Amino acid sequence: MPNTLDVSSVLEILRPVQDPELQKSLVELNMIRNIKIDGGVVSFTLVLTTPACPLREFIVEDCQKAVKQLPGVEKVAVEVTAETPQQKGVVDRQGIEGVKNIIAISSGKGGVGKSTVAVNVAVALAQTGAKVGLLDADIYGPNDPTMLGLGDAKVMVRDGKSGESLEPAFNYGVKLVSMAFLIDKDQPVIWRGPMLNGIIRQFLYQVNWGDLDYLIVDMPPGTGDAQLTMAQAVPMAGVVIVTTPQTVALLDSRKGLKMFQQLGVSVLGIVENMSYFVPPDMPDKQYDIFGSGGGEKTAAELGVPLLGRIPLEIPLREGGDSGVPIVVGQPGSASARELRAIAGRIAGKVSVAALA
Repeated sequence: MPNTLDVSSVLEILRPVQDPELQKSLVELNMIRNIKIDGGVVSFTLVLTTPACPLREFIVEDCQKAVKQLPGVEKVAVEVTAETPQQKGVVDRQGIEGVKNIIAISSGKGGVGKSTVAVNVAVALAQTGAKVGLLDADIYGPNDPTMLGLGDAKVMVRDGKSGESLEPAFNYGVKLVSMAFLIDKDQPVIWRGPMLNGIIRQFLYQVNWGDLDYLIVDMPPGTGDAQLTMAQAVPMAGVVIVTTPQTVALLDSRKGLKMFQQLGVSVLGIVENMSYFVPPDMPDKQYDIFGSGGGEKTAAELGVPLLGRIPLEIPLREGGDSGVPIVVGQPGSASARELRAIAGRIAGKVSVAALA
């Protein structure tokens, strides 16, 4: 152990401390910066790879314990910030200027709560300080504006350097683009594949997204044109598969997962939604309406992580209908806590992939 208290000794004592997910030294990753020593007070900046880091408190605690071993240290002050890494490029796929990571939220079938997960994950990431966009790629059933409280929002088309671009709507820290902004409320979208392909590409490349840490893409259910367009157009950081514990949902989710793997897109994991019902008058009880353990079993069989199990609560549905996501409206609820945890796990896996 160094016998003197200076910048070098602080760096040296911190060298063994690792980022738990990257399993590399914080010092070697240049995550320890701006070290200052004022008498017995040591302060520095810890630069995480995502503002949504799920292990933030543990890393700070490890740093403080290490530095307090140095002689003369009375207090350790750690300022925490984040620099989200850029996902690696892919040959023949065009990235979006200013967008660091593109994450698809998909499902094998409809009705499993995929949009609910996408909206709440996007808002949860924004709550941590991340810059977040949400692309509603469910062209035939665009519900994200309603869920984000933007059902009556109007979007503007502006002239830019490379032609016209759409200005996204904004709420709860999330920029949103959706087909719902471009059609009447009750108007059906009756399009063939090429038209679907075209509008998704416009939403990717002709929207003023600005600088984003994460662009969440709410995919339509199934394994069709929209999924092919996304996988072949942009370098994706990964895809999250949403299912319920029900057997028929799990069967379809496996197909969706396999499709993305065949297209060379990394599967970040499975989210099991509606895992169990929590009655509002008996919050200590759980009812497995759609079965139990299916998501965990499927994840194990397919060799991907189970990112979380979201309970079915009445406020979760109410929040989607009223335009107040549950991570905003009832942040202390069981489903909100799990959705925030899932957002952190997704962000952590994206950072690991970008820095691997």
